[in-house]
Amino acid sequence: MKKIHTQLKRRFGLSTHNNQYDFFHPKEIPHRPKTFKTEESAHAAASKNGLKQGEYSLKKVKKNKKFQIVKKL
Repeated sequence: MKKIHTQLKRRFGLSTHNNQYDFFHPKEIPHRPKTFKTEESAHAAASKNGLKQGEYSLKKVKKNKKFQIVKKL
């Protein structure tokens, strides 16, 4: 990759001596599934997304403190 001029490095806030390839070629960030604090909020979100009561189940995640919606096959 071509070297980047100092003014561009200052504008983008990049370090001066490292390779900036990753900054200009960002990787796709994996998205985590949404979690909910209460069962009621999880059921409300599922119905808002068009899931009926039998089409999904709730799974306890994050040390049994939150709920995640899991679609049934």
